[in-house]
Amino acid sequence: MAMTPHVLIVAGSDSSGGAGIARDVETVSAFGLRSCLAVTAVTVQTHDTVEQIEHMPPELVAAQMRAAFAANQVAAVKIGMLGTAAAIEAVGSVLASSPKVPVVLDPVLVSTSGRLLLEEDAIDVLRRDLMPVCRLVTPNLIELATLNGSAPAPDEEGARHQGKELSRRVRTAVLVKGGHSAGSQSIDVLLQPNCPAVRFEAPRLPRGMRGTGCMLSSAIAASLALGLSLEDSVRSAKQYVFDIIARPR
Repeated sequence: MAMTPHVLIVAGSDSSGGAGIARDVETVSAFGLRSCLAVTAVTVQTHDTVEQIEHMPPELVAAQMRAAFAANQVAAVKIGMLGTAAAIEAVGSVLASSPKVPVVLDPVLVSTSGRLLLEEDAIDVLRRDLMPVCRLVTPNLIELATLNGSAPAPDEEGARHQGKELSRRVRTAVLVKGGHSAGSQSIDVLLQPNCPAVRFEAPRLPRGMRGTGCMLSSAIAASLALGLSLEDSVRSAKQYVFDIIARPR
């Protein structure tokens, strides 16, 4: 088991099962891989609201990560909810010892219900210390605007401009997710330093679901762990999420 490729999931729990680690493990398993975990926070939430958050001590988060690396062949890392600047620093310190392992960061800032999931004073630390060591950052339009300190982009051109700016600042690839935009197509744009932009289109489905950001980032990490290129990993992950949402319930 230890030699089977694993995706290390660094994220918070969700008692409803709709997002967070529950979605991450489910997704990684769908790609035929195993997961190992570093729990950053325990939350009490339903599908409608986050009622309580208990952050794990940063040294405990780091210890979980070190144990996961020691026990398994970690082929990729997916990072979700971090919560505090201290947790970000702890995670970054562990990742520094494994620079060849691709890291996908879903910059979870606010819950679907509007609850703050990352302390405001931690945003600069996230951008400065953690994003540059990641292979990919996957913000939605609201998160992208917050990370850039700007208003949400009104259209695809504006989102692409903001994504380029963030990619330039953090020196890594950024996938701008278009799930919060309007129109009949859901368009994500991959922006990499010194590379042309790549668009990924899918029909916008009439219904949504919680946890799609968790699923997408975990699917990308799983695909990278399987050896796919970044572009192919994004394409495979977007198709996976589309199929899950479109599936009859």
